[in-house]
Amino acid sequence: MCGRYALAKDPADLAEEFDARDATDGTLDTPEYNVAPTLTIPGVVDRHPRDEDGTPDPQSLERSVRAMRWGLVPSWAKDPSVGNRMINARGESLLEKPAFRKAAASRRCLLPADGWFEWLRDGKQKTPYFMTFAADSTFAGRSLALAGLWETWRPERGADPLVSTTVVTIDSAGPLTEIHHRMPLVLPPDRWADWLDPENDDPTGLLGPSEEILAAIEMRQVSSKVNNVRNHGAELVAEHHEQPEQQGLDLEAVNPS
Repeated sequence: MCGRYALAKDPADLAEEFDARDATDGTLDTPEYNVAPTLTIPGVVDRHPRDEDGTPDPQSLERSVRAMRWGLVPSWAKDPSVGNRMINARGESLLEKPAFRKAAASRRCLLPADGWFEWLRDGKQKTPYFMTFAADSTFAGRSLALAGLWETWRPERGADPLVSTTVVTIDSAGPLTEIHHRMPLVLPPDRWADWLDPENDDPTGLLGPSEEILAAIEMRQVSSKVNNVRNHGAELVAEHHEQPEQQGLDLEAVNPS
């Protein structure tokens, strides 16, 4: 799964990295080293630009970085709180689940991250780890592009939309299986365009793990301070080893409502 990640880059830097326009309008707070569900996060999308009458131009695409709330709210939902339970979408059933299939067919995004956190369970004890690109890898210094879906929801006709998102997950592969059986789908640059293409209504062929990405990722144990969503500093992603009695996990803090 993916229930927490880190992001240090601001929207302007992400726009440059992903060759996009920054459309966040100053609504994001970065850096944020403890990104949790319900927070507003940046997402990269490709859309057909619209003219003054709102008609899309099917011959061109515009890539932009937009602000999105983490926790997907389907357009048909009666209440936005449903998004609190939809922070992840299983890649194996994207085109089958009613909550995700419309977005999976035409509203996919990339969610930039420095890395994500996962907890290794040993009995009642959970130890936090941070997965990121290794400093000596091909992708050192670059953002991980987590595959996501996005939707718009309105409480009533004509109201301002809530744009929300979810992280696509797949079975863990390689050394990552030692930490958790699920992982976010991290897309290499050569899959970005196909994933973002709103005319590509079947992303099934893009859902496999990338060997190039897997080879570049390192895992490191980090401080249990990440267990508390009130902690936000860069020390959360630094390698850190603690005594077992220091690793108590606040389950409510890890899974905020």
